[in-house]
Amino acid sequence: MALLTGQQIARYFEQFKTIDVTFTKEVVKAINLKTDQNFLKCLGHQWPCVIYSSSMVGAKVVAGLTKDFFDKIRDANNIVSLRYAFIQPDKADPLAFFVPAKITGYNPYSKEKPDLMFVTLEFTQRPAEDLIGILGRLLETNINSKKRKEERIEVTDEVQRSLNLKSKNVYLYIEGVPRKGILRDLSFSGAKCITSGVAKFIMNKSVHLSLDFEDQKTPMQVPGKIIRHESVQDRKDIIALAILFEETKVPMDYKMRINEYLRLPKKHIQENPE
Repeated sequence: MALLTGQQIARYFEQFKTIDVTFTKEVVKAINLKTDQNFLKCLGHQWPCVIYSSSMVGAKVVAGLTKDFFDKIRDANNIVSLRYAFIQPDKADPLAFFVPAKITGYNPYSKEKPDLMFVTLEFTQRPAEDLIGILGRLLETNINSKKRKEERIEVTDEVQRSLNLKSKNVYLYIEGVPRKGILRDLSFSGAKCITSGVAKFIMNKSVHLSLDFEDQKTPMQVPGKIIRHESVQDRKDIIALAILFEETKVPMDYKMRINEYLRLPKKHIQENPE
């Protein structure tokens, strides 16, 4: 992942600072949040918490709160620190930092668990640049996945390395049946692959494109539909398939990889394909 400049960090903060990101399972996976190492800290004591959502100016967490917690919070005038921790795939230790904050409210999580509370935090200073970069990339991805969804990236050897793809050789699971293919291009909204077969038997069929990345243990499955085909070098047994992804089911991690590549000018991008 390319490093962000100070100018890019400042732009992210100005553009996105108040936008709240809910930490769904998909978001947690995409940003590599280490969920077992987040906690609230106050006067030398700490309480495990689950980060429910975060912006660049505040957060909401879920925590089990005891009398001891409220005693410490009262003594500290509601001032705490929230620890964020993120997995670094290439390092043993997580990326971790504290953000100073003030507790501005509590809400019960459920009637069955009265000690479990939503805690609303307002940051008392601008957070670490790492947090701004992580949330900024995510929010930028959501915008670009709509604004630039038709831009195709030709999968050259250079692009394969940039996206961390193990190979251009992929599997297409057409109606659940695996079929080998070669990846030709990718976009937020779809892909083109070369494979063997007779076009009329697979047109308009549902398909899962299986992408194998160097930094993932299992292949990523992107669901879609085969919407178009082209012949290849006058061979009836080989076809190029155009896949339209199912927009609401495209993994966030996939979108972030595409966005990361599109952030910089590249010669392999084809705009507005037919």
